[in-house]
Amino acid sequence: MTETELYEQRKTAIHLLRSGRSKSEVAQELDRCVSWVYKWQQRYQQEGWLGLHGRSRAPQHRPNRIPVSVRQCVREARSELEAEAAAKEGLQYIGAPAVQAKLKKKKVRHIPSTASIERILRAADMTRPHQSKGEEKIVYPRLHPTQAQQLCQVDIVPHFLRGGQAIACFNGIDVVSRYPTGQAYERRRSQEAAQFLIQVWQEMGIPQYTQVDNEGCFSGGFTHPGVLGKVVRLALHVGTELVFSPVGHPQSNGSVERFHQDYDQHVWKDTDLHNRSEVQAQAEPFFSDYRQSRHHSALRGASPAEVHQRITPRKLSPDFQLPTHKLPLTEGRIHFYAPGQPRSHRLGPQLDLVAPRCQT
Repeated sequence: MTETELYEQRKTAIHLLRSGRSKSEVAQELDRCVSWVYKWQQRYQQEGWLGLHGRSRAPQHRPNRIPVSVRQCVREARSELEAEAAAKEGLQYIGAPAVQAKLKKKKVRHIPSTASIERILRAADMTRPHQSKGEEKIVYPRLHPTQAQQLCQVDIVPHFLRGGQAIACFNGIDVVSRYPTGQAYERRRSQEAAQFLIQVWQEMGIPQYTQVDNEGCFSGGFTHPGVLGKVVRLALHVGTELVFSPVGHPQSNGSVERFHQDYDQHVWKDTDLHNRSEVQAQAEPFFSDYRQSRHHSALRGASPAEVHQRITPRKLSPDFQLPTHKLPLTEGRIHFYAPGQPRSHRLGPQLDLVAPRCQT
């Protein structure tokens, strides 16, 4: 039997056991011994459905598995990525996936896994220290939406195509309905950020608040402090209040950060994608299934699509195109978080600073 057939048989055994059949009955029906049924029941209880996959019979412990030369290549690649990020070159990713992609470009043989790369970097003291338990945690306020169309969170998760090319995967999700959308781009400039937000507002509707992080493609960059960039002007133009998450605090964008995990699992895990078209082809069935899924306990048996449609959305026109000229400033609000208190800027004729009115 193939590994796929064996996996299906193991699943069938678990289904029969959970239906109330005895181990001997299951063994007889599947033409297996009772010890075989017992083994896979134990594996399921310990590891869940993924535990039913076969395991390699290769030795689990291989001393000095990664040669010194490969370890040196890992450290060199990380150093080069840090220098590129400091110079604001490329997508500025420096994590283990970026190191792995760099090694592929260099045609290094026997490239380590991302987990091994992280261990190598930790051993070389080339990773950022985690916050110690003794340090005081900063508490930020947050929005508390009660229905769909109030708050949409948008973020970028980096990935790498076969051959090492970096790709920026933009995802957006309605915090209450859990309705998602996404698009992969080859770059993450303000142009791509604006194009994706247009997609969000055309497909999901224009929410009261659109929350993003402080990446330069959203904020307008860091070379000219106080600049009101393309994304800010676009949000004001369409009539949504842009909310910038605190710097270095991804928990504030928690709903979309959690969604990234499902996206990575179903779109990128165990795949070998060559270009942006293949990424979208892989992602579309996942987004469709997610919108119709009823697995969210908070939705009480409803799907994200059903909850999202309970409130008639104010959608951006499907004919809307990003203007080629610089958008003028439109009166509206943008919000910034600081420890303990959010700040809002009201953008009117005099660009006055006013107190926040968002619910926190």
